[in-house]
Amino acid sequence: MTREAFTALVEEALREIPRRFRKAMRNVAVVVEEEPSRDILDEMEIDEGDTLFGLYQGTPLTQRAWGYGNSLPDRISIYQKPIEEACGDEEEIRDCIAETVIHEFGHYFGMSEEEIEEIEEKFWRGESIEQA
Repeated sequence: MTREAFTALVEEALREIPRRFRKAMRNVAVVVEEEPSRDILDEMEIDEGDTLFGLYQGTPLTQRAWGYGNSLPDRISIYQKPIEEACGDEEEIRDCIAETVIHEFGHYFGMSEEEIEEIEEKFWRGESIEQA
């Protein structure tokens, strides 16, 4: 898949985030990268042979004090190669991107892994995540 086609799927996933969450998303950049660097995998303690589909880097909203500001944007990286390698077709790639975007924005909003997993389960069941 071309980078442009992959990026279009990421943009589609971003548009599908419920409006109340999109309105709260400020000063965050979403970028598509080929794959995570070895340094990032080491820093995240990802074992050899495993990888990441996405990564949130920044200060979650729940950890920002009143004086937070004048900061570079938080960053969400979506990694194309690992997603493509894990998926069989474009539909699986689309679903994986959507789940990864949801997951990484969960970190941005300061949610725990358990809360994020609950939202992902709703996504896979086709339920609205508006109430999450």
